[in-house]
Amino acid sequence: MQLIKQITDEIQAVEGVRLLNVDPGNATNRTVVTFVGSPDAVVEAAFQAIKKAGLLIDMSRHKGAHPRMGSTDVCPLVPISGISMEETAAMARRLGERVGLELGLPVYLYEAAQPNILRNNLSVIRSGEYEGFFEKILLPEWKPDFGPSQMDIKRGATVIGARDFLVAYNINLNTKSVRKANSIAFDLREAGRVMREGNHSTGKIITDETGKPRSIPGSLRSVKAIGWFIEEYGIAQISMNLTNIAITPVHIAFDEACRKADERGIRVTGSELVGLIPLKSILDAGRYFLKKQKRSLGVSETELIRIAIQSLGLEELGPFKPEERIIEFLLENKSDSKLVSMTLKEFLDETASESPAPGGGSVAACLGSLAAALATMVANLSAAKKGWDERWEEFSQWAEMGRRYQSELIKLVDADTRAFEGLMRAFGLPKSSPEEKLLRNNAIQDAGLKAIEVPFRVMELSLGCMNIIKAMAETGNPNSVSDAGVAALCARSAIMGAYLNVRINGKDFTNKELISPFIHQGKIMVEKAIDMEKDILEIVNGKLTG
Repeated sequence: MQLIKQITDEIQAVEGVRLLNVDPGNATNRTVVTFVGSPDAVVEAAFQAIKKAGLLIDMSRHKGAHPRMGSTDVCPLVPISGISMEETAAMARRLGERVGLELGLPVYLYEAAQPNILRNNLSVIRSGEYEGFFEKILLPEWKPDFGPSQMDIKRGATVIGARDFLVAYNINLNTKSVRKANSIAFDLREAGRVMREGNHSTGKIITDETGKPRSIPGSLRSVKAIGWFIEEYGIAQISMNLTNIAITPVHIAFDEACRKADERGIRVTGSELVGLIPLKSILDAGRYFLKKQKRSLGVSETELIRIAIQSLGLEELGPFKPEERIIEFLLENKSDSKLVSMTLKEFLDETASESPAPGGGSVAACLGSLAAALATMVANLSAAKKGWDERWEEFSQWAEMGRRYQSELIKLVDADTRAFEGLMRAFGLPKSSPEEKLLRNNAIQDAGLKAIEVPFRVMELSLGCMNIIKAMAETGNPNSVSDAGVAALCARSAIMGAYLNVRINGKDFTNKELISPFIHQGKIMVEKAIDMEKDILEIVNGKLTG
């Protein structure tokens, strides 16, 4: 690990880059490093890491289970936001050219950075690996895109490209047989297996009219897979690259691997993620397994993550820490959720302090989120009610809707305080000259509009939530009807409280035409909320006295 740290230190030394994850593998003898930053900073950090790896790693002495061809085997650039794939591919080509020229390394481009479709696939490029590349690199069709056409004995060669987010995912098997693991991998991967006579692994290869081997496609699209033995754990694994998780997500790959393994008398015992994974992939997996159990999907994000980890067996080989493995958790700005990260007591104490924020706007958003939470609770209790099994999906849909309202409203607790603080900063701008006065006035108008938009959104969401509350009062678990009543009280208070903030923040707004629709629509929403609260409480009181 000390050697790897020397490489990651080079990455962290580049300003504008943040190291997210370092995932070493003993048996594979390869380490996946993930970092983010501005395009220029990422390219610089990648160059420095490639340079350092070449100095520290001697490929002539390297052994490991994972396919490889160089000290920096592959360096993909992945666009996250604010940059297109075409721009990312151009950055990858720029990096490849620099590595080839300045470091004298053979460089191959792949995926979006490689214009030649015959050599844009990583597994095709890497075929033969380090040992076979001394001859392969001399073939005219395998001349590197950049750098010398001669294999470097110590550093090998490297592959640089641009691609979408890829999930490296290993399935654990209750066997040591690499042959059986490979057989399942061939069943799964999109490329499938070579077609042979008699459908036997030793049968003669069947070719097409051009003499190329025919293949039997695997069952999973956008999936690459091989089998290997991991001495560290004493098991065989199916090692997968899920190249498009929108087409084949993690949970589908896992379930299909279970099915194919079972056909061969083998059991999947768990799985392992290498590097990072998007939050959506984990949440989708949690929902998938809950749906298979006919349980409500309207549970918290934390519970969905727990269900996914448990169902995929992600902790079989070691602890899986969501805060270290889910990319959004590593990228999130903690200051954006300062208030909602507090304990309830801390939030109340902060509200009660002499500081004007958090104030009524944040409290209104909090009331709205409490209303949504109570509505969701009634839906979840209804979905799990004994004797109502056939209605679980109906209530699950209500619960999911409630969770969405709750998630949006809880964000507005902090958003309202940030909007108020932005308005205060604008009022604090200098005004000693006509130019400064103009800039200050424009800043006040911009910040004031934001301070109106946030509580107005609280009103919209809380009013929408009242439809769920009414439905739960009418058709939900009768033992929880009082909770629906409390939810209605919270939602109405949230709407009326947020409207007070819309009005006070618009009181000194210069452009009255701009804020007039907020005032007018807000008044209508308040009237609707009062009417809906009345209707819901009539239903609730009727059931309590009926």
